[in-house]
Amino acid sequence: MNYLLKVENIKCGGCANTIVKKLSSIDGVSNLEVDIENQEVKFDAESELQVEGVVKSLADMGYPLEGEGTGFQKAKSYVSCMIGKIS
Repeated sequence: MNYLLKVENIKCGGCANTIVKKLSSIDGVSNLEVDIENQEVKFDAESELQVEGVVKSLADMGYPLEGEGTGFQKAKSYVSCMIGKIS
């Protein structure tokens, strides 16, 4: 099934690279796309369990669902962004 999540803190291609790399490691998740301008993550998942894994991974990287972010997560997103720019 197709999913679209609105998230916070996506700023650039580095953020998008980090998100795609991390989420690609989740079994059953495929066809990942990050829309930087609209701060959306689109993907296919086989089950709700995988969707929950995606949401948790995004939050752990500093990209929580829209309206659920904290200052700490915003800071984490800068680190994830820099990692994405380097790799």
